[in-house]
Amino acid sequence: MIVLIPAYEPDARLLTLLDALRAAAPQLTVLVVDDGSGAASAPVLDAVRARGCRVLTHPVNRGKGAALRTGLAHVLEHAPGQDVVCADSDGQHRPADVLRVAACLRDGPELVLGVRGFTGPVPLRSRFGNALTRTLVRLATGTDVRDTQTGLRGYAAGLLPWLLSVPGERFEYELAVLLQAARLGLPIDQLPIDTVYLAGNASSHFRPVVDSLRVYGPLLPFLLSSLAAFALDTAALLVLHAVTGGLLLPVAGARLLSAAVNFAVNRRLVFRAGGLDGLGRAALRYGALATVLLVANYGLLALLTGAGLPLLAAKLVTEVSLVAAGYLAQRHLVFPRPAAARANAAEEPVPAR
Repeated sequence: MIVLIPAYEPDARLLTLLDALRAAAPQLTVLVVDDGSGAASAPVLDAVRARGCRVLTHPVNRGKGAALRTGLAHVLEHAPGQDVVCADSDGQHRPADVLRVAACLRDGPELVLGVRGFTGPVPLRSRFGNALTRTLVRLATGTDVRDTQTGLRGYAAGLLPWLLSVPGERFEYELAVLLQAARLGLPIDQLPIDTVYLAGNASSHFRPVVDSLRVYGPLLPFLLSSLAAFALDTAALLVLHAVTGGLLLPVAGARLLSAAVNFAVNRRLVFRAGGLDGLGRAALRYGALATVLLVANYGLLALLTGAGLPLLAAKLVTEVSLVAAGYLAQRHLVFPRPAAARANAAEEPVPAR
């Protein structure tokens, strides 16, 4: 078992974590990746080496994702077959929780998350950020990950080649891992851990604007696809309604056009089901789903416009009401990705443990 700790400008809290881990489990190997911390952190990193830990160094700061991949590649090359537990260097992960994740990983799961309960004095940006990302991940994948931002994670040795294929240089890497794991049908074990924020999380190197854009980047294809379909459907509905003066034909025509475009985009770009295998079955399932949504769309539109709501406003309410159901149905029924297919979906196979 190897504990991998990415570190940028670490302080004495990293040494406290190392001392506690060594006292509780002297057999653990600890690997620290210095992500371009600079001269000011040299005393701390020298103390890390003095404790018998291996330190890998990036000459310049490259980001947490890059640091994690550097460490994972080192383990794969120099310690093949070893499971890895990743932990942060800023004191937010208690040594006991790091060891609990390691123990859970030994029992057989391939991917273990140490998930916080977000109780007590939690900074608002952390509470809001996790709630937002949890909701988006659930909509995007149908998987409820209770703590999408946790850095305490356990990975079975067989996952390391796949982890190195996941894109992302900075904080977005860890979210990309969760999205791809859910897409591949990889089970995610979630182990409750303590919620620790020191001094309002002042030591965090997370940049709220820039890094948030990076983190949510992997979710953009899911969101933009739905938005584009909505815009096309709405524009076609308004045009056809102006030409015909009715409601049924415009609703049906607009939905037929937007559904055809949405099917092509989702199949090729969102769910990565671009091969010809299963195209007919996927099209039939999508057609059945589109029919159900069309009936629901027309019924809700008729109800709202009959109650006096303008067509555009009624359309907005209808789409917001149906978009989540439509997306989850596509995720699980139209473009399902069972675990058996994951070796074909990743650049590297995900070996069974």
